[in-house]
Formats: sequence, structure tokens, C-alpha cells
Amino acid sequence: MSVLNNNNQSKTELQQHDYEQLVHSVVDYALFMLDVSGKIISWNPGAERIKGYKASEIIGEHFSRFYTPEDRDAGLPESVLRQAAENGRFTAEGWRVRKDGSRFWAMIAVDPIWRAGRLAGFVKITRDMTEQHQAALAAIESERRFRLLVQGVTDYAIYMLDPKGYVTNWNTGAQHIKGYSAEEIIGEHFSRFYTAEDREQRVPWKALETAEREGRFLAEGWRVRKDGSRFWASVVLDPIRDDDGTLIGFAKVTRDLTERREAQLELERSQQALFQAQKMEAVGQLTGGLAHDFNNLLTGITGSLDLMKARLAQGRIGELERYIIAAQGAASRAATLTHRLLAFSRQQTLEPKAIDANRLVSGMEELIRRTVGPSIAIETVLAAGLWTSYCDPNQLENAILNLCINARDAMPSGGRITIETANTWVDDAGAAQRDMPRGQYIAICVTDTGTGMPADVLARAFDPFFTTKPTGKGTGLGLSMIYGFAKQSGGQTRIYSEVGQGTTVRIYLPRHQGEATDEVVEDDRRELPRAEAGETVLVVDDEPTVRMLIADTLADLGYRAIEAADAASGLRVLESDATIDLLITDVGLPGGMSGKQMADVARVRRPTLKVLFITGYAENAAICTYSASHSRWTSSPLASAR
Repeated sequence: MSVLNNNNQSKTELQQHDYEQLVHSVVDYALFMLDVSGKIISWNPGAERIKGYKASEIIGEHFSRFYTPEDRDAGLPESVLRQAAENGRFTAEGWRVRKDGSRFWAMIAVDPIWRAGRLAGFVKITRDMTEQHQAALAAIESERRFRLLVQGVTDYAIYMLDPKGYVTNWNTGAQHIKGYSAEEIIGEHFSRFYTAEDREQRVPWKALETAEREGRFLAEGWRVRKDGSRFWASVVLDPIRDDDGTLIGFAKVTRDLTERREAQLELERSQQALFQAQKMEAVGQLTGGLAHDFNNLLTGITGSLDLMKARLAQGRIGELERYIIAAQGAASRAATLTHRLLAFSRQQTLEPKAIDANRLVSGMEELIRRTVGPSIAIETVLAAGLWTSYCDPNQLENAILNLCINARDAMPSGGRITIETANTWVDDAGAAQRDMPRGQYIAICVTDTGTGMPADVLARAFDPFFTTKPTGKGTGLGLSMIYGFAKQSGGQTRIYSEVGQGTTVRIYLPRHQGEATDEVVEDDRRELPRAEAGETVLVVDDEPTVRMLIADTLADLGYRAIEAADAASGLRVLESDATIDLLITDVGLPGGMSGKQMADVARVRRPTLKVLFITGYAENAAICTYSASHSRWTSSPLASAR
């Protein structure tokens, strides 16, 4: 029995030793023991580190010295021991005092020690939580300041939503912008700020889905105030997640941009008005130039006709030829002017072919040399492996020749003209800069060493009838014609110029995937076909002079001509029993029925009727012709007959 008692005593002493080693190894916590009255009876290194007292200084002292004077006066230390004994544990946080008088924020736990049913003392654990407490206070202060800041903002509606979109808080700005007080709106769904149309299309709910999925939702649109009025708003919707990534709500910021939007709309209206004024100014310049040039041309035509009439009356027939030549020359210049106008408006009739621009430039070189004269040096730099392009070769020749003539006029004392070709790729940035589609192009550049153009002249270079040449020396349609030709061909034209350094004009034409077509020049001088016996042609045109000229020309060739001024008159002839071998009709006719519609009706009664369309409008130059074998119209380009 004595041996057993000795063994139990040894085990108890060993456990006590292990416990004391464990307690003395802890430095982050103050672990010490109190007797029943609260006097300290043990002290570990953690207590010395946290509170500043050595064991020899503090054992035997009352633990109340660690409390602030305010807490001691309030009897807090005694209350702590009493509650620990009554409740089995006491825990709290509060300010405590170190040996040097400084205070620290402590988290404490006090446990009673019972032996044989009697209170024998207390174990006290203290942890220094000053840094955590200060961080918590800083967070609370930051939150308080943020809340005050948010509440003080009146230009922005800043509020929170729960995960389903119900309002959970509301700032002053939200009340100012939307009209609801916090008491009225908290707990309501934010969709009430949206228009009825947006709610029908579920825009609010889609906004929440987008914000949750993509991390943010941004938009502008109409929103509705409490009084039903609408305002233009910019909105930002951000999801809020906890530390685990779980969605706990949304932060929403709304700004009233109604005034800015109205100002922007007013600016756009002003810009449109300015554009309209500039357009009307351009139209005025265009019509003025047309009136001036056509007045001169008509003077040449009508004057020649008047003198021809006078000479006929006088019997001076031998003098008619000079006036005929003068009238024909004026009419030819009028046709050229019309052609250039159509080119500028991109409505001319083109005959595009797959061309080799190098071959075309080489073929023109001698003509250009003769045109510009010996004082101008001509240099060609033709790219190897130049791509094929698809355009009207005659129009391209005219464009290059016009540019060389302009270059010659800019170098009155002589100089050099360089004609270059190159393959070029226009990317998205270049396309936006040059106002053309991205893609592959050939570029044809004509550069001179002439006087160059100042910025104000360069800005108007493509304007119709704008010219810096003296009166009578130019129509001002050369560059505008080149611009129109390039745009109609799917390309672009750009000018680069510097005063005293010269000018470069670059024509871009789209690349064509195919081989160049060899040019074949056909002789158009051929015998006009004469009528066979009894052939009759119906001529339908609302212009009496045109009808007369066509009818007289047909009569000279042996045809019988029947004239009609509109589609209704023409149909009466076509629905009669008269023999009609050919219908010649203007595309655009008065009375609500076009020449094509009239031909469609006539084909029902006369399915084999041959039709020739004529027009003075370039946009009608490519029309549909009828295939009798397939009973349908097919595309067929026709040159203007006027």
C-alpha cells in the first residue's frame, strides 16, 4: 500500500512539473494564479513581458493594480472574482495598466480553482490586444467617416442593394436625385427607378446578372423619379462579396446627366445646322459655277444658231460651216462639263476592266511629256509585282493626265513630275484616317516640285468649281472629278501638300483578284443600219426636242417614227393594231409610270417587242433589259443617250 501511495505521489509531482514547464514556456499570454483574496501567487514570462513586472516584484501583490483607477474606484476587480466564482468563468475586454503606467487593451479570462468543494484560488489569462483593438477602432472610424461622406454626397445617388435587388440603405444624394426618402424606399426593389419599357424587357434584372457575372455593370439611360419625371442617368453597379466569395449584395451609384445630355443634343443640333449651312453654301457655289459655265456654253450654241439663221436668210450659205463648228464645240464642252459633274457626284457610267496600272502609265508617258512641255521632267517609279485593279481605264487615264496638267501649272518655271505605283494594305487605323474600307489597294501617286498649297486651299481642293487659276483658265472640276471617280470605283483620293515644297495626289484603287485584260480598241466608225421596208419605231419621251431629233434621225435612215410624250400615250399605240418593230423610251417619264413599267405592260401584248431604253440620268444608266426566252429582265448597262 505504501508503494502505491509513493507511486501516486511521484506521478502528481511529475504532472505538476510538466504543467509549470508549459506555463513558463508561454510568452504571448500572461498566465498567473491568484489566491482567494486576489493576491498573485505565480507569474509566467508572458505576464512579465505584457505587464512589465518581474515575478519578485509582483508576487504577493493584489491583481487590482493592473486595473485603471476608474475601474478600481468602480470595484471592478472584486466583481471579476465574484462573477468567476459564481459563473465558473469570467471573460471580458478592457483597458489595463502596465508597470510603466501605459495602458493596453486586454482580453482576459478568469477561472476559479476548487479543491474538495472549496474555492482555493483563481487562474487568470491576459492577452495584449492593443493592435487589434486599434485596428478595429480605425475600421469603425473609417466606416463612420465613409458613412458620413456618402451621406454628405448630393450629386450622386449612392445606395446598397441586397442580392435580389432590394434597397438596404440610401444616401442624401439618392433622395435628392430620385425624390424618395430613406423611409419610403428601403425595402423596395430598385426596378421602380426604371421606365416601364425597361421593366418589360427585364433590364434591371439583367443588370444584376451582368454585374454578378462580369464584376461590374455600366450603362446610361432614362430613369424615373418619385414624381414620375424622367432623367438621363449614368449608373454603376458593383457586386459585394464576403471573404468566402459569397454574394451579399450590390453597391449602386447613379448620376443625373440630364443637363449634360441636353447640352450634347444642343451641340449636335448646332453641328447639324452648321453642316446644313455649309452644304447649302456648297450647293450655292455649285449652282453658281454651273450657271456661269453653261451660260457661256449656251451663248456659243445659241449665238451660232442665230447667225446661221441670219446667214440663211441672207443666202450666205458658205459661211454656215464656221458657225456649225462653233456650236458643236460649245456643245462638246457642255458634254464634258456634265461628264465631270457626274464623276464628282459618283453617278457617271463606268466601264470597268481588270487593268495593269503600270502598263497604263507606261502607255501614257509620251502623251504626258508632250502635254506638260520640255521644261518639266517626267519620272516614273513603277512597283514590281503591282497588283491588278478593276476600274475604268479611260477615267484613270483622264485622272492621271489632269493631275499632270495641274502639276505643270504649279511649276511655271519648270520642275519634275514623279508618277509612282505601289501595293498598299490599309489597316483599321488607316481606313478610319482616310475614310475608306480596310483592305488591299494599289496606289497611284503624282508628285510635283511646284508651289504647293496652303492649308485653306488644301481644305477646299476637292470642292466643285473651286480653283486658284485665273478666270477662264480652269473650271475647278478636275480634282473633284478625280475624287468622284476614285470613290465610285471603291477607292479614295488624298492630297498632301506643303507650300514651296510641292504636292502629292494619291489615288487608291481596290485590288482585283485576277489577271489584267488586254486593251482592244475598236473602231466605232461603222455604217448605221438603214430601215427595211415598213419598219416602224415608237419614240416615247417627254422632251419634244429630243423626240424630234430621234424621229428625224430615224427618218433619215428610212424608218417610220411614231412619237408619244408619256407612257399613257405610248401604251395606247402599243395596245392598238399598229405594227411596232422597236420601242425607244426614256426611263423616266411623267404621269406616274416609268419607261420600264410601260415596257413591262407592252410585253404582255407584244412578247417579242424589242426595247431600247434611253436616259439623261446616270443613275438609270444601268437598267434591266428583257429576255424573251426567259420571260424576265436582266441587268444591262446602257450609256446615256442624251
